[in-house]
Amino acid sequence: MADALWRWDELVAAAGGKADGAAESTLTGFSIDTRTLAPGEVFVALRAERDGHEFVSGAFERGAAAALVRRGYVRKPGDGALIRVDDSLRALEAIGRAARARLQGKARVVAVTGSAGKTGTKEMLRACLSQAGSVHAAEKSFNNHWGVPLTLARMPSDVDFAVFEIGMNHAGEITPLTRLVRPHVTIVTNVLPVHLGQFPNEEAIAEAKAEIFLGLEPAGVAILNRDNRHFYLLERRAHDGGGRVVSFGRTPAAQVRATAMEPGPEGTFVTARLSDGTVRYTVGAPGLHLAGNSLAV
Repeated sequence: MADALWRWDELVAAAGGKADGAAESTLTGFSIDTRTLAPGEVFVALRAERDGHEFVSGAFERGAAAALVRRGYVRKPGDGALIRVDDSLRALEAIGRAARARLQGKARVVAVTGSAGKTGTKEMLRACLSQAGSVHAAEKSFNNHWGVPLTLARMPSDVDFAVFEIGMNHAGEITPLTRLVRPHVTIVTNVLPVHLGQFPNEEAIAEAKAEIFLGLEPAGVAILNRDNRHFYLLERRAHDGGGRVVSFGRTPAAQVRATAMEPGPEGTFVTARLSDGTVRYTVGAPGLHLAGNSLAV
């Protein structure tokens, strides 16, 4: 039997909801899609292109342990335990906030943003940090207003490391997400003219990416791409947020500097100079962009 991710009373309190029944099976996770829901998970009925409340009964048929629904939802025959809330997304955010708050003091949280390379960097972090302890990270690119709180809600309380990617299409979208995650370390892989139709210029995109520092924990670290032309803007914003900056890149000014990147059929061999010596390693996938982001990792 899988370990319980949440106790029933703990989850109801975290959601700020009212229990309608009680879960009879172990709460092992959360799902917002009945097609991928696993038995024991809590189905969260969100409103998007379709109203998730249309699928609550189907979730119970697939083995959901409970469902998070709006207060006015009308129970159907076969429905199990419900947590009734004013707004399902706000309740999911509250659960995510509670999950972040219950992390052990030794745990370290990393948040990654950038115009490109977020998911690859997250996966490299997962692989590397797993050599030092237990790691929690989303299996997919859950980097938006529902994906980040969902990843938080799914986070066990005893992990050593948690890695989140945070994306945006408009200014102001990163701020609430980074304040939920409260990272100890932030990485900005790059700033590129992506989503430029939503911004007046690239500098405005950089400012939007810099919102990630607003959630940085005290004495936190901002890891920034020294080769990117927006480095100084990001550095100022990181310092404004109280962060210590560590830079990476190929320029001699970078604190973690690639002195060689040699592409090959099985990946890229990297030689990098750090403050205390030189490291050599292979990034086991093609692409100099992955090798460059590996310096941040």
